[in-house]
Amino acid sequence: MRNQLISQILEDGYTVIDDFLTPGEVTELLEAGKNLHKDAPKEERKVFSTINSSATQSRDRYFIESGDKVRYFFEEGAVAENGELLVDPSVALNKVGHALHTDHPVFNQITFSNRVKEVCWQLGFQKPAVAQSMYIFKNPGVGGEVKPHQDATYLYTEPSSTIGFWIPLEDATLQNGCLHFIKGSHKSGVHRRYIRNPDKSSPELLIYDRPAPLYPQSNFCAAPVKAGSLVLIHSQVVHRSDANRSDRSRHAYTFHVIETENSSYSGENWLQPPADQPFPVLYERD
Repeated sequence: MRNQLISQILEDGYTVIDDFLTPGEVTELLEAGKNLHKDAPKEERKVFSTINSSATQSRDRYFIESGDKVRYFFEEGAVAENGELLVDPSVALNKVGHALHTDHPVFNQITFSNRVKEVCWQLGFQKPAVAQSMYIFKNPGVGGEVKPHQDATYLYTEPSSTIGFWIPLEDATLQNGCLHFIKGSHKSGVHRRYIRNPDKSSPELLIYDRPAPLYPQSNFCAAPVKAGSLVLIHSQVVHRSDANRSDRSRHAYTFHVIETENSSYSGENWLQPPADQPFPVLYERD
């Protein structure tokens, strides 16, 4: 298993493990995710967008301080200018993050399961820690596009160590917005960074250090997967997903693991753990 996992990630930048979760676990996580909207704020709803760079989270501490909390981000097309919902609350959320792995018992149990630890062990992690987690809704009709990006843009380590664990809780298809990858693009380095703005006088708390690269659409390869699969994503592989214009949702749970042994997590990253609450460690090799 180890050689296969590592060789596929080194070759393509991602790999898929089928049937990583049992059907019962998929149902449990899906139900937990569907119930998250019940705790979402009724006022001052925050919109999340990877398309609109002027979206409020770039100037808003609600996003920058969400690393150790469970916070709620709404779809761009789900909230009117006056803050009222334009759709049913059950389909209004884009995502919930970024501490479900510590603060929600159902997601905590899966994230720190022996299966996850075994995958990290096979990947060669010495002292892996979970940096952040998200529940992504990709609801029918309103689920927004996720533009091409590298995870290392947002969670940069030196040397590169971040691995994304992406678990669809419903079948991810071409119609409802499955992931698309540029195979081998992880070999081209980190194309840009999303960092805390060093200019403290600026209203923008978070900035990109370079313009977005242009990636030919023909370079992307679709990766439809079944519910309960695990997609392992190299931090530097370029990937995206289309908007969901179908009548089926595409719920997914995702989290990111970083190496903390002989690896440095950048102090410029948007996500910073509290001084008294470091990223939780999965295990430590003897």
